[in-house]
Amino acid sequence: MSQHAEEAVAGSKRLHGALSAAKSRRGAPPGDKALRRTGVLVTFILGALAAVPPMSMDMYLPALPEVTRTLGSTATAVQLTLTACLTGMALGQLVVGPMSDRWGRRRPLLTGLVVYIVAATICAFAPSAEVLIGFRLLQGLAGSAGIVIARAVVRDLYDGLAMARFFSTLLLISSIAPIIAPVIGGQVLRLTDWRGIFLVLAAIGVALTLLVWRRLPETLPSEKRQSGGVRQALWIMRGLFADRVFSGYLLVNGFAYGALFSYIAASPFVIQEVYGASPQTFSLLFGLNSFGLMIVGQINGRILVGRVSLDKALGSGLAMLVLAGVGLLLVTGGAFGDLRTVPLAACLFVMISALGLILPNTSALALMRTPHAAGSASALVGTSCFVMGAIASSIVGFAGKTTAVPMAVVQLGSAVAAMVCFLSVCRPWRGKAAEKAEH
Repeated sequence: MSQHAEEAVAGSKRLHGALSAAKSRRGAPPGDKALRRTGVLVTFILGALAAVPPMSMDMYLPALPEVTRTLGSTATAVQLTLTACLTGMALGQLVVGPMSDRWGRRRPLLTGLVVYIVAATICAFAPSAEVLIGFRLLQGLAGSAGIVIARAVVRDLYDGLAMARFFSTLLLISSIAPIIAPVIGGQVLRLTDWRGIFLVLAAIGVALTLLVWRRLPETLPSEKRQSGGVRQALWIMRGLFADRVFSGYLLVNGFAYGALFSYIAASPFVIQEVYGASPQTFSLLFGLNSFGLMIVGQINGRILVGRVSLDKALGSGLAMLVLAGVGLLLVTGGAFGDLRTVPLAACLFVMISALGLILPNTSALALMRTPHAAGSASALVGTSCFVMGAIASSIVGFAGKTTAVPMAVVQLGSAVAAMVCFLSVCRPWRGKAAEKAEH
């Protein structure tokens, strides 16, 4: 049996063990068919938890111009509602990750989901941009529990190439969210105003909480949990940062998300107000890009993983990202004449699709090095995403929304920075040389 097949079997056994323990506590024998059904459901739950960030962000995107008008605010102030949510997701993971290493995965996750529901409900009735910013921050803090713990659960269950494949599966599920979220948001705006979008998010939070409560077993046994407090958690994170290669993948992951979130933050204004598209057209274009991300992610997981090294797949994705960034800057800078939606849409499609090769592989390569502290490592991986995302979205927000050039500049800069970090910090060829020397 091949190594990656053995890893997949081992992960399946760990999942079955966790499910059996959970079912035994309820006094019901698991049974093979029940285990298979529950295993599929657990995969869906983890994907849904990973989809919390895009759902929280993307469903709200078509409403940004309306929020600006309704609250009598500015585009820059409303842009801060996105930045606040991103900042909350970044900071929250640093707290929830170590908590999950100490107390297990379920308790911090359920607490975070309940707070998320409350915050989303209050956002729906926010009377001003300032109140909305504050509770979007809380929504991000609470929503971070789903992101970091979903990634940690995968690390609990899988190793090596099997983990990379599972991350691609999660990407498939979570990529559905960006496809349907703006469409749902656009249709909600047909029936009600932007406040209804937050009520829909609260309802999604309720459904997820019930699923986690009933169907997601604890995957971190008590004997493997960290016993220390805050000082121990900080010491573990310090050790993770000391790993140059792990830190390199953190930077690559963060800058890739910088390109993604600058697109998320600026594209509603660029496509609707600069290029004159309707909210529904914007939603369809946004969904098409997310579909490209999903398809490339599945090519990565089902075809490339096991045939091509993870570093080669990652490098190919970064090359696509840089080339798309160059093309986007040329298009938005007027190199091809007047503003045209089709060239812009084509460059954005290639750029977002390239993330299907980057995101699952950077997560897998980083977490492969940290089996002893999956929660803390997952927190750092997630925080790198949202710190860079918050910075990138802030830059494009303050640069204004009358031109597409700031979005293109930030995206190209993020892509180049990710490539530089991959080549100069991760230095994958050195790892290959060391492996050959050992053999």
